[in-house]
Amino acid sequence: MIALIAGRGDLPSALLERLAARGQVPLVRALEGNAPDLPPDVPVRSFRLETLGTLIEELRAAGVDRLCMAGAIDRPALDPARIDAATAPLVPRLAGALGAGDDGALRAVIAVFEEAGLTILAAHEIAPDLLVSPGRQGAAMPGPEAEADIEAGLACLVEMGAADSGQACLVRDGTVIAREDAAGTDAMLAAAGEVPGAVLVKGPKPGQDRRVDLPVIGPGTARGAVRARLAGIAVVAGGTMLLRREEALAVLDASGLWLVAQEP
Repeated sequence: MIALIAGRGDLPSALLERLAARGQVPLVRALEGNAPDLPPDVPVRSFRLETLGTLIEELRAAGVDRLCMAGAIDRPALDPARIDAATAPLVPRLAGALGAGDDGALRAVIAVFEEAGLTILAAHEIAPDLLVSPGRQGAAMPGPEAEADIEAGLACLVEMGAADSGQACLVRDGTVIAREDAAGTDAMLAAAGEVPGAVLVKGPKPGQDRRVDLPVIGPGTARGAVRARLAGIAVVAGGTMLLRREEALAVLDASGLWLVAQEP
């Protein structure tokens, strides 16, 4: 049986749709304070980081052997007064994870689940159709002037990945003008304002565990790119997921923005 730890955004809903098409109904859990964007008829139970050990016990008792983590969450604080007995032995590791970068923190949490006998499923294992294949995705094509920006953006992603600090950046005239932080890509675009001709470059961190936190774009990203008056978006092929593909491409096509997927 599969359990889904669902965060915000469209990805959890997309995974539930694909599982339902196969006749699978997962248990859905959500970290308190991070209510997922799911239909109201989907039963969701919340948990706290301080009760992670109890959550694992409940999942195993329910017959869960596979777990997928999908969607955005805010990094929680650890309240010592709320730690239960089943979670107490995990506290040193959880505290260390909270002090690490995103990939480091997720690796620590994955290790806890795996040691309890749970297999971690990547979102793209459930929905491989969401991965962006190489090449042009929409109607528009980038011109030769975009090559330097894409190259500079990919180099920036390598640098950011080494610091475990983000998965996206904005580039214009070969210069990185903004980098994604914990607030995410859409927030970076909103904060940038209008940056005519800039390119959004997004992809996974080099060496990251791709079972969790694989980069995602969708209609919201497309609308943010249009508002910022970007030239287009470049993502890493096979390492980025595109949600609500037709809607996202329609938004980009209507404003003449391009979307391409580069080979890693």
